[in-house]
Amino acid sequence: MIAEEFKQMLGQKSVIRQLAEYGSERAKEIGYENVFDYSLGNPSVPVPQAFTDHLVALATSKDPGAVHGYSPSLGITSVREKVAASLKKRFALDYTKEDIFMTSGAAGALAHALRAVTQEGDEVITFAPFFPEYTPYVTGAGAVLKVVPADTETFQINFEAFEQMFSPKVMAVLINTPNNPSGIVYSSQTIQRLAAFLEQKQKEYGHEIYIISDEPYREIVFEGVDAPCVASHYPNTLTCYSFSKSLSLPGERIGYVAVNPQCKDAALIVDMCGQISRGIGHNCPPSIIQLAVAEVLDQTSDLSVYETNMNILYDEMTRLGFSIVKPGGTFYMFPKALAEDATAFCKHALKYDLILVPAESFGCPGYFRMAYCIPTEKVERSLEAFRKLAADYK
Repeated sequence: MIAEEFKQMLGQKSVIRQLAEYGSERAKEIGYENVFDYSLGNPSVPVPQAFTDHLVALATSKDPGAVHGYSPSLGITSVREKVAASLKKRFALDYTKEDIFMTSGAAGALAHALRAVTQEGDEVITFAPFFPEYTPYVTGAGAVLKVVPADTETFQINFEAFEQMFSPKVMAVLINTPNNPSGIVYSSQTIQRLAAFLEQKQKEYGHEIYIISDEPYREIVFEGVDAPCVASHYPNTLTCYSFSKSLSLPGERIGYVAVNPQCKDAALIVDMCGQISRGIGHNCPPSIIQLAVAEVLDQTSDLSVYETNMNILYDEMTRLGFSIVKPGGTFYMFPKALAEDATAFCKHALKYDLILVPAESFGCPGYFRMAYCIPTEKVERSLEAFRKLAADYK
């Protein structure tokens, strides 16, 4: 008999992926340039040339075993050393290679971090709006996901609801800043308040409570925005990172877990991740990608286009009557729909070949997500479609 759990999931496919597939099919009919597809967070800017150059050099190396062979289960030692050195330089935390575990993107990092600090039936708290895949990530680890309702005025943490939901069963708090889908960056004040609350609860409950900080958009922060390093404020932090957005490498699936060296049991957690891999079939990312990315750790793609796109959309859409908390980073915007039913609103938007993602699965009914990682000229041409859409609701 096939697995009933995954059979049931067939009826709960990602709305993001479904809309992206619709956009691809629609583009075949009327041309890619005529479909304003804001569905999928696929970076639109080129990979740095330095990464490509390193990759080519590795691919033509005279030592194919080192380039194409299995890496150690925790990741290539020299790569882990370079990641640790980069983090130490940037954030003044004493990371060493012993604190770094290489993964297949941020999803792989989260899969390991969740299993390392929770057991069957433990609770993990996250905050709406949140990335919908957190649900299978957490339940797949055997834990229970609890979602704190959004503060829709700011999309910072709703502390009143959070504190009411907290219990001794909570072993981890899963945060995402800069945030998908809202584009909001948690302020220093927010992170400091969260850290102080968790320190208090650790003493009260007599056990560790971890922050699992999901940070694939860490490098996409807009001018003047306060973007604190979470691990600098809370010792029991596991940082889950991906180079997918900073280097425009989503298909290469490369990231890491960085365990704060001040974390209790820091010496054990990375080694535990190696054992977790045995149970989930992870077995480390490709050697050639680890080696190539290690040479460009402190570089990024030209990410400035995302702030340009955000400002164009924010200015025009707020003028048209959309309520939007202005993003501080990422390449996402999270407007309130002009109708109570955001799903119906997004369906109506298809009339103008605008592909928008309703936010019910993000824990925020009535809103929709836009991934504006598309060419700026296309953003500008989409404004007329938004004007027609808005006119239908006046």
